[in-house]
Amino acid sequence: MADKNDCTAAGMRGLCYAAAILGILTGTVFAQEWKPERNVEIVVSSGAGGAADRSARVIQKYLQSVPGIPSVSVNNKPGGGGTLAWSSLNQHPGDAHYLSTLNTALVTNQVMGLSTLRYQDITPLNIVMHEYVAVWVRTGSAIQNGKDLAAKLKADPAAISFGISPARGNQNHIVLGMVARAAGIDPKALKIVVYSSGGAGTTAALGGHVEVWAGTVGNALPLVQEGRIRVLGISSPQRQSGAFAAVPTFKEQGIDAVYSAWRGFLAPKGLTAAQTGYWDRVFSRMVDDPDWKEELEKNAWGRDFKGAAETRKFLEAEHVLLEKMMADLGIVKR
Repeated sequence: MADKNDCTAAGMRGLCYAAAILGILTGTVFAQEWKPERNVEIVVSSGAGGAADRSARVIQKYLQSVPGIPSVSVNNKPGGGGTLAWSSLNQHPGDAHYLSTLNTALVTNQVMGLSTLRYQDITPLNIVMHEYVAVWVRTGSAIQNGKDLAAKLKADPAAISFGISPARGNQNHIVLGMVARAAGIDPKALKIVVYSSGGAGTTAALGGHVEVWAGTVGNALPLVQEGRIRVLGISSPQRQSGAFAAVPTFKEQGIDAVYSAWRGFLAPKGLTAAQTGYWDRVFSRMVDDPDWKEELEKNAWGRDFKGAAETRKFLEAEHVLLEKMMADLGIVKR
């Protein structure tokens, strides 16, 4: 006679099987129900006042309205073209309470050999928007437009100082490289000054410490509205609406400089499917929220949403594209 505690016994086999299934289902339910249990910290990869900082604070406000999220804080950690922030993120493996801003520099730092930290070493969560680059001068500058800039560069590449943030090889540097190439000069000949944030760099450019600034259209927008700067060109394929309707693109000036920056969020390495799934749901709802759409319009941001799985595939393709683009521009060696 079989032992009544033996799960192989005919009378008990069904009960044991049912218990096992219940345990699996219970575990699955718990896995699917992950949510933040304490403060969520957004680590910004540049200083205050820049494009990454502005987007992080807009999203902080949204996340604070999400039921179940206790609180949300923003912590600026500029340095190393974003590497300091992303390295600090990975000090919390498997902890989805930490997020960080994602931008082009994560890939270009890797391409240029400026960092050993790779996008494969972190958990990409999403891309939530894209931004074009505006190249501008103070209104008192003698440089009037993109063609004028190209002509001056061709005459003497070292005569003009350019400001960018937060690192070489990012979208701002790439667009300037495209302008240089259109002028028939080596992009490496450009005189580039790197600032820790768009805010710090903009202040320096307005103060005349650099003659030309390259940054996102969102950062340029209030200065355009105030009449403090002259935008020489933007890197969009066609003119933008609103405040930029009167601003020419580089393309329409005969300068082949079309490129956009993408922005999103990262999490530490080692997240579970339940954790990434939670943030997928939160951010996918955010991009459909009317308030978010209003922020896109107000900040001249372009709608562009990719979830965690799609973002990882995008970064793989972008790595190949940027590697070729930066080699073609002479920013990195082949």
